[in-house]
Amino acid sequence: MSPRDRLITVMGRKPVVEALHDDGLTIEKILIAESARGREIDTISGMAASRRIEVRRVPEQKVTAVARSSRHHQGVVADVVAPQMQRLDDFCEQRRRGKDWACSVLVLDRVHNPSNVGMILRSATAAGLDGVVVPHRGTADVGPLVIKASAGVAFRAPILRCEDTDEALSILTDHRFTIVGLDAGGDSLFDAELPDRGAYVIGNETEGLSLAASHASAATVTIPIAEEVESLNAAVAASLLVFEVARRR
Repeated sequence: MSPRDRLITVMGRKPVVEALHDDGLTIEKILIAESARGREIDTISGMAASRRIEVRRVPEQKVTAVARSSRHHQGVVADVVAPQMQRLDDFCEQRRRGKDWACSVLVLDRVHNPSNVGMILRSATAAGLDGVVVPHRGTADVGPLVIKASAGVAFRAPILRCEDTDEALSILTDHRFTIVGLDAGGDSLFDAELPDRGAYVIGNETEGLSLAASHASAATVTIPIAEEVESLNAAVAASLLVFEVARRR
């Protein structure tokens, strides 16, 4: 994966200032709309100059095009490097044998809510999971809302990219991961035997696992809950899952 493929776009004056305050983040460049003015713009320009980060003044249409939104960018976007982001197939190739064989990844299967994606990234990173598969299509993009919900952890999360869930399942199966779906009707997560090399699939917030994920799953696990509660939020369920995986290690 090229350095450009590891970029996460941050938009909005306050989020860009927060990114600039974090000396551990590499910021490739900042675009500021020609019409943008104010104290925060001056702060961004000054901090960028002190860190020798490229700043370009561009037409507002250019900022909107990069941000893919006209509502939230406030005239500023920044390209931030996510050092642990990589292609899923590259990750699998790196872990084909030896001490790296045993590993665990989470697969987001059509998780549409950016807040859920952000919180899942935060929990998975905190639990020390080896990777979180965030497909380009069908799942919320790693953008400002995801970054905010992750409290900035998304920049350093072990994000694994592929086109969609179908491709993810194909790659993981080819590389001999055991696919485990999180869904109702399976064995209790806390009693089930978990694989040394596992890919755990979190389904859509309302529909659960896709048919492809259900068919690919060698096992299904569920989180036992009281009868009075129908289901758990996707991010909460994912958090319980990743920390149970971590506990078993």
